[in-house]
Amino acid sequence: MSVDTVSLTGWGRTAPTTAVRFRPRTHEEAAAAVRGRGPRGVIARGLGRSPGDAAQNAGGSVLDLTGLARIGGVDAAGAVRCDAGVSLERLLRVLLPLGWLPPVVPGTGRVTVGGAIASDLPGLDHRRSGSFARHVSALELLTADGEVRTVLPGTALFDATAGGLGLTGVILGATLRLRRVPTALMSVSTERAEDLDDLLARFTAGGDRLPYASAWIDLMARGRAAGRGILTRGEHATPDMRPAHAGRTLLSPRSGGARGRFRLPGCPPVPGGLFGPAPAALYNEVRYRGAPRARTGELRPVGAFFHAADAYPDANLLYGRGGLVRYRFAVGYGQEETLHRVVRRIAGSRSPAVRAVLQRFGAADPGGLSFAAPGWSLALDLPAALPGLARFLDDVDEEVAAAGGRVCLAKDSRMRPEAAAAMYPGLAGFQELRARLDPTEAFRSDLSRRLGL
Repeated sequence: MSVDTVSLTGWGRTAPTTAVRFRPRTHEEAAAAVRGRGPRGVIARGLGRSPGDAAQNAGGSVLDLTGLARIGGVDAAGAVRCDAGVSLERLLRVLLPLGWLPPVVPGTGRVTVGGAIASDLPGLDHRRSGSFARHVSALELLTADGEVRTVLPGTALFDATAGGLGLTGVILGATLRLRRVPTALMSVSTERAEDLDDLLARFTAGGDRLPYASAWIDLMARGRAAGRGILTRGEHATPDMRPAHAGRTLLSPRSGGARGRFRLPGCPPVPGGLFGPAPAALYNEVRYRGAPRARTGELRPVGAFFHAADAYPDANLLYGRGGLVRYRFAVGYGQEETLHRVVRRIAGSRSPAVRAVLQRFGAADPGGLSFAAPGWSLALDLPAALPGLARFLDDVDEEVAAAGGRVCLAKDSRMRPEAAAAMYPGLAGFQELRARLDPTEAFRSDLSRRLGL
C-alpha cells in the first residue's frame, strides 16, 4: 500500500485541503489504514468526480480506493459483484458486449461504484428505476472497528450508507442487479421548447414511454424565453430499428460505440474563466438555435447518449482559477412556481451558466440522505469567483427549503449547516445511527465538518 501527502479538491477545484492519502490494493490493507487512522479520521475517495468536498479530509487521512477494481462474472440472474473502485465507465465497457447495462447510469461514467452508492446517484430514468443503491443486493462495508460487514437492503445500516457520503464506513465492494439490453444503441428524440412552461409540458407529455429524459435549459434567456431549452429522451434501440445501410455490428451488444475525448493537453485553468455573461449568452443562443425543432429515431451509441459530457474531461478548467460551484436542487411536483422563480432569478442575475440540466424524479429512495424525491431537479455550474455568488445561493437555498425541496449534498461545496438540517428530515436519524456505529467519528470529511453531519 502506497502512502503520500497530497492537496486534494473535488472536480470543482474549490477549497483544496491537505491529507495523507492511502492507496490500498486489498481489503486487509484498507482495514489497516482505518485502524491506523489519526485523530482527524479518514474518508474514502474514488475518482474525485464529486464537485464539492465530500471526499476531502483536511489534516486527516483519505483512502483512495481506485486500486480495488475487480469485476466478477455475471450470474444467471443478471447480477455482478465488483469492487468499489471500479468506474462506471469501465463497468459499461465490460458489460455492454455481454448484453448487460449497469442498473442506473448517471450523467458521467467517471465515478466509482463505491461513489455511486455513497452518493446514491440518480440516472435519467429515475421515475422508473430509482437511484443507484436501489439495485444493490449486498455491499461490503468496512466499519470503524476495522471489520468488514456484509450489509443487506432493508436494514438501517444499508439505508444510512446509501447516500451517506462515506460517513458510515468504507464501501469495499457490492453486488449489483443488472439490466438486460437488446443492443448497444439508443433511439433518441430531441425537441426544442420555447420557455419553461413549454419545457415542463413536453417533459410530461407521453408519460414515460421513453424512459430516459433530461433537458438543457438556457439560463441566460430572459423575458418570454426564460427557461427555454432542449429536451432529449431515449430508449434502448431494438434490432429492427437498424437503418438499411448499417452493418450488423452496430446493433450487436458487443458494440460499445466508444466516443473520443476532447482534451486540453497541459492547459492550466483560464485565469478569469472562459465564460463571461456575453460569451455565455452567445454560446447558449448558438446551442439553442442549432438544435432541431423536433427529431425522432436518431441512433446513438449507449456511451455517447449517457456520458456525452465525458468527451470534455477538462471542462472544469474553463471556469477560472477559482473553480466552479455545481448547484443541484430539487422541488416537488406542485412547486413548479418555485422552479420558475429560481430560473428567473438566475437569468436576471446574468450569471454565466452554460451547463444547466433539468430532470424529473420519481419515488423517493430509502437512504436517509438520498437526494432524489418526487419532483423536478435542476443542476447548474457557475464560476466560483462570481461576485456575490455565496449570498445569492444562500437566498436560493432558503427558497428551495421553504418549498420543501433540497440541495444535493453529494454535489455541495458551500451550503450552511442550518440549510441542510431544514432540507433533510432524515438527518437526525442518520446522526443517531452514526453516533452508535462510530462513536469516535472515525469517518470524517470536509463536508461532514462543514455541515455538522
